[in-house]
Amino acid sequence: MAASPSQIGPVFRPSMLLYDSRYRSITIQIVVLLLVMAGIGWLLHNLFTNLAQLGRTLDFDFLGRRAGYEITPSLIQYSADNTHWRALVVGLLNTLLVALVGCILATIVGVLVGVLRLSNNWLVGRLMTVYVEVFRNIPVLLWILMLFAVLKEATPAPNAYRLTPAMVEAGQSADASMFLGSFAVTNRYTTMPTPLLSRGPGGIDLGFVNFSGGFLILALILIASILAVRYLGRRATRIQAETGKRPTTWWQSLLILFVPVILALWAMGFYIQVPEITSFNFSGGIQLSNGFVALTLALALYTGAFIAEIVRAGILAVSRGQSEAAFALGLRPGWTMRLVILPQALRVIVPPLISQYLNLTKNSSLALAASYLDLRGTLGGITLNQTGRGLECMLLLMAIYLIISLLISSGMNVFNSRVRLKER
Repeated sequence: MAASPSQIGPVFRPSMLLYDSRYRSITIQIVVLLLVMAGIGWLLHNLFTNLAQLGRTLDFDFLGRRAGYEITPSLIQYSADNTHWRALVVGLLNTLLVALVGCILATIVGVLVGVLRLSNNWLVGRLMTVYVEVFRNIPVLLWILMLFAVLKEATPAPNAYRLTPAMVEAGQSADASMFLGSFAVTNRYTTMPTPLLSRGPGGIDLGFVNFSGGFLILALILIASILAVRYLGRRATRIQAETGKRPTTWWQSLLILFVPVILALWAMGFYIQVPEITSFNFSGGIQLSNGFVALTLALALYTGAFIAEIVRAGILAVSRGQSEAAFALGLRPGWTMRLVILPQALRVIVPPLISQYLNLTKNSSLALAASYLDLRGTLGGITLNQTGRGLECMLLLMAIYLIISLLISSGMNVFNSRVRLKER
C-alpha cells in the first residue's frame, strides 16, 4: 500500500541547515569546530615557520642529555650525571609530594576550622574567623616567604642540640632539646624518626624509581584487609535486611584491619630509627628541608582558610530540622555533626573543594621562593636555562600540570558521584 503524501516527511534542502531548528545547532557547532581547528592550524604553521627561520626545530632530545646539577631533596636516586629526564621525574615527584601532603593538611585544617566557626562558644568562633580572614587575604607567596624566614632565622642550628661530656660534667644542658626526644626543628631541616625493616624484602627497580618490597607487601595486605572489611559490612547489611537484626562486626573489622599488618611488620623486623646528634649534625631519621616544610605549611594553611568557608557554607545549607530530628532521637551534637550534618553537606562541599585542590597543586609552583626544587624549578628552571629549550620546557610543564589537574578532577568527581544524594 503506497504512503499518502501527508505521511511523507519534508524533503531535505541545504537551507534547512540554517532555518530548521532540528539542524541549526549541529550546523553552528560544526562551523565553530572548523574555525577553532583552522585557528590552531594557523598558529602551529606560524610557529614552525618562525622556528625554521631561526634555524631551530621542535624536539625533546635534550631530555636525554646529562643534567649536571644536584637536586635536594630527592625521593629517588639521583646525581648530577643523570639525564634531564630523570631530573624531570625527581621534580615531578617533589611536586606531587607537596600537593599530596598539602591537600591532606588543608582538608584537616579546613574541616576543623569550618566546624569550629559555627561553635556556640563566642571566643572559639571569633578566633577561627580571624584565622580565615588573615590567611585568605594575604597572598600565599608572602606566607611562604614568612614561614621560610621564620624557620631559617628563629630556629637553632643542629649543633645546638649536642650535649658534650664537658657540659654533662659541668651540669649544663644543651642549648636546644628535641621534642619528645625524637623531633628536632633546626635552621636547616626538620628531623623526625623513620620506620625501617630489618628483614624486609629487596626493592623493585623500575629504572626511574625503586619501590620498597616491604612497602608493596604492606600496601597489598592493607588493600586486602579493606576489601575484606567492606565485604563484612555488606554481609551484615544483607543479614539485617533478611532478619531485621544487624550482627556486631566492629571487633571483626578491627581484627581484619590491624592483625595482618601487625604480623607482617613483626615478620619483617619493623623498628623506628630515632635521629641522633653527632658532632655538628643529625644522623638517622627523616630530614625534611625547611623549604619543603615552609612551602607545605603555607599552602595548607592558606588553602585551609578557603576550605573552611566551603565547609561552613555546606553545613549551613543543611536544614536545621535535620539536627533537631537527630537531637530528638537522642544523638549528641558531635555524633549529629558526624552522622547527619556532614554527610548531607558533602554534596555542597565537594564541587568547590575540587577547585581548592587544583589551586593548591598549581600554587606549589611557587616552591622556588622557599629554595625547594620542584617541577617548576627543575624542568622550568635549571633545565630550561642550561638547554635553552624554553618552548619545549614550557609545553612539557603545561602538559604535565594539565594531566595532574585532570586526574585530580576525575578522582574527586568519582568521589562526588558516590556521596551526592540519590534522586528518583
